[in-house]
Amino acid sequence: MSYELNKKIRELEPYEPISGTYKIRLDANECPVSYPEEIMKQVRAAIDKIDFNRYPDPLATEVVNSFSEYYGINPESVTAGNGSDELIFLVESAFLEKGDKMLVVSPDFSMYRFYSSICEVECDSFIKDESLNIDIDALIEKINKYNIKLVILSNPCNPTGQGITAQQAHKLVSSVASLVILDEAYMDFWNESLIAETENYSNLIVFRTASKAIGSAALRLGFAVSNKTISRALKAVKSPYNVNSISQAVGTVIYKNKEYLTNRQKAIVSSREKLYNGLTKLAEKYGTLTVYDSCANFVFVKTPQGKEIWEYLKNNSIVIRHMGDYIRITAGTEHEVDEVLSCIEKYFSR
Repeated sequence: MSYELNKKIRELEPYEPISGTYKIRLDANECPVSYPEEIMKQVRAAIDKIDFNRYPDPLATEVVNSFSEYYGINPESVTAGNGSDELIFLVESAFLEKGDKMLVVSPDFSMYRFYSSICEVECDSFIKDESLNIDIDALIEKINKYNIKLVILSNPCNPTGQGITAQQAHKLVSSVASLVILDEAYMDFWNESLIAETENYSNLIVFRTASKAIGSAALRLGFAVSNKTISRALKAVKSPYNVNSISQAVGTVIYKNKEYLTNRQKAIVSSREKLYNGLTKLAEKYGTLTVYDSCANFVFVKTPQGKEIWEYLKNNSIVIRHMGDYIRITAGTEHEVDEVLSCIEKYFSR
């Protein structure tokens, strides 16, 4: 007799990002620059103090405190994770029971639905309108009508770059009995967060990440912010040593450099606006691009020529994200934005 994989994983393919070396990478919404030498000295000093023969702090106390101070919130409300992905999977697997239903919006971050399939949880979709916006009243109605136990959405949205306001988020959370997760991975580029208000709700979790505006994608460091009851449950169901000592030590240092991070965020937003304005001009000139306004660190574009543009850029050593009839372009440095706009212009003017 031979062992066979079960149906839910039998046809899965491992995630394979674009490989190879390219002069410009604008495909993963990463921060375009690393840290200056002054901060890197602090990082190296923190790493030198690690006892590599010891397990990491199971509560990640120092980095949680540093994160909490950065955002001005209570550290008792924060749970650290091995990236937001771990926290997404943790909530879906632990907070839902057999027979429960969860809801995602579409389009949105694909991993929400993927993890639901691994957890064997029924997952329904709420479709955005033609402008890729969410009708909050209709969303609330669906959640309540179908007894949804968990709803999760990214705000601002990956991949569209659009978001719901804090007022809309308040209305959503206060109008349903389900657990609501607002994945605010890109909220550092906007100002409509509920991160400071989670203690006011019995059903709200806010996710944050160090991978985008904070510029530490290499650390795989994420945080869940909630009321103390949910926070205690999260700490109880997570694995004991889920955040490694290097990520804890480096993250602690990074979040203490608030002035630098704030200034860099402003620079990224400036690059995003330059990218958006440049793409809008190309849309007006060539007419085959629909450019969506963005409050994240990327710009989302609808075009029937998405694959051709993606291939043309790739052949010119520039990588963006191709998503069917859409392309998503990360806001890089000013030079990188100039390069990608120039290359797209050349594609159309051939």
